[in-house]
Order: sequence, then structure tokens, then C-alpha cells
Amino acid sequence: MNTLFRWASLAGAVLLAVLMLLPGTTEAARHVQDHELNYFQTSEKTVDGRKVLRIEIGMNHDKLEYKVSTKPYLAKQLIIDMENTVPGELRKTITLKKDLASRVRIAELQRNHTQVRIDFANDVQEGNYKVYTLERDRKAKKPYRLVIDIFESEGGGAAGSVGTVRGHTIVLDAGHGGSDSGAVGPTGAAEKDVTLAVAKKLQAILQNSGARVVMTRTKDVDVYGPNSSATQELQARCNVANFDPSSDIFVSIHCNSFSNPSASGMETYYFAGSRQGRKLATLLNEELDKEMGLVNRGVKTANFYVIKHTNMPSSLIELAFISNYREEKLLKSNTYQQKMAMAIARAISRYFR
Repeated sequence: MNTLFRWASLAGAVLLAVLMLLPGTTEAARHVQDHELNYFQTSEKTVDGRKVLRIEIGMNHDKLEYKVSTKPYLAKQLIIDMENTVPGELRKTITLKKDLASRVRIAELQRNHTQVRIDFANDVQEGNYKVYTLERDRKAKKPYRLVIDIFESEGGGAAGSVGTVRGHTIVLDAGHGGSDSGAVGPTGAAEKDVTLAVAKKLQAILQNSGARVVMTRTKDVDVYGPNSSATQELQARCNVANFDPSSDIFVSIHCNSFSNPSASGMETYYFAGSRQGRKLATLLNEELDKEMGLVNRGVKTANFYVIKHTNMPSSLIELAFISNYREEKLLKSNTYQQKMAMAIARAISRYFR
């Protein structure tokens, strides 16, 4: 009888203990499934000539549930809501000091509901961001991550504006592309990438100023098509301009190169006999000289195919020598590319004035 009583008492104590501990046990089990944010990293890349800011937020579990949204009254803010998530030890506010985004804010709105807000430099639009997850990368020592890629606008990021171009049609030709890399600098910078980056930044400035801009290419492609001859490729660029009766001017953007790495400077060209072509080339030379501070090799005539076979005033720019180590570094700089684009835009504005 005493033994039976002792067993009954023990069973009752165990049951009582289980009932008392049950909420805590449930809480502990639930927290095991929570995603604790424990990693934050940013990096900058270039994809198809577009600059990309990548934000990676890491956590200790996979299979994250999240929702991406925007608010019409917060045009420059991307919002990501994450369920079953706690902020961990990440800072609540992270200042980025980047061209494409300025700040990331992380807050636990309510229990197990974390919200990430990213302040963009420009309006958030479909096509200028991508949100996805990546698996753990043990080799790179990266956990499971939520990734936010922020792309510069198709025109090229922080635009700016100029006057007197509204209503005009400007054809921009980013030299080389696709199978033709153009010249390659001492650290591997390709002319085709630099010319496209500058052309897209220039496109953004001109469009922001009310101009209609026609691009011979907007990606790293051959304009005529793969395996085309040099003449076919160059004529295809001229056709883009010539087949549009509203085209006012044509500007072809290139980088120079020479076997002697000390060769340096910028220069502009026009086709001999074109009075308006000479005016355009001269204005481009003046503005690039003021902005870039490089050796000015002058305004010259040449029989370059694209300025000879276009029907409107045309000019070809050699921005700098990509074969020169110092100038290659400048040509790769996003800030310097923006300055070059703005100088060209000012020259075009003066041309129409």
C-alpha cells in the first residue's frame, strides 16, 4: 500500500511538473525554429553594364518566409517583412554611403515579425531590384541569406539634367560590344564595358532633361549579330540613326589605346567637311577638357565609319587611353563615368542652344 501511494505521488509530481513547464518548453521549441539575423554584408558588382549593389542578410535557418512591398507615399523605400524572425545582434540602423542606397533599417515590429526597410537613392521601380535567398556557403563562410540586389536604372543611376535638349532626338553609340571587347586595359578593363556604362549614364541625363534618346545598344551585344563582319557591325549602328528621320545628332563613345602605356589624353573627331559635325566635336572637346583635366589631344577629322556614314551631324569621342594604367582606373570609376557623361550632356546642350 505504501509503495502504491509513493508511485501515485511520484506520477502526480511528474504530471504537475510537466504542466508547469509546458509553456516554457513550447517557447523553447518555438525559438529553435526562429530565424535569428546574424550576418550583414554589402558588395558592388556590374551586370550587363549596370552597377548592382548587393545586400546580404544572413540567418541561422533556411526556408525563410518573407513578403516584399512598397508604399506609394514612400517612393524610395523597399519594405521586406519576415515571419518567425528575430533581429539578433544586427544594428537597427545601418548607413551604407552607396550610390544606389543610403540606409538599411531593421526592426522587430511584433514578436517574431521583423521588418527590413531599405532607402534607395532613386524611386523603387520594378526592374531595379531583386529579392531572393541563397543557401549556406561554407567555403565563403556565409550562412543562409536573404539577398537584395539593387540595380542602377537602365539609364545609369544618379542622372542630373541639362537645358535646351527637350524635344531633340540624340543617338548614342556605345563602341564595341558582344564578341568585340574593344581595347583592354592593363588590369583587364574592357572598352566595351566602359563605353556602355558612360552611354547609359548619358542616356539618363538626357532623358531626364526631356530629350528622346536612341541607343545603338543597351547591353553587351553585337548590334548586327554574332559572327558579323566589321563593316556589317558598323553599318548596323549607322542604320539605327539613319532609319529614324527625327535623329538630330549622333555621338559615338570610345576609349583610346596605344602600345606605349604612357600615351594619354582625350580627343574628339568629326568627318571632314561637316560644319555641324565640327561644331559638335568642338563643344564635346571643350566640356570634356573642363571636366576631366586630362591631356587634350584636340579636335580632329577622321574617316571613321560611323561618322562618315551617318546622315546627321556626328562626332566620335575617345574618352581616355584605357592602355594607360592611371586612365584605365579613371575609366572604371563609377563617379568618373558620371562626370564624363555630364560633360558630354553639357556639350550637347550647348550644341542645341
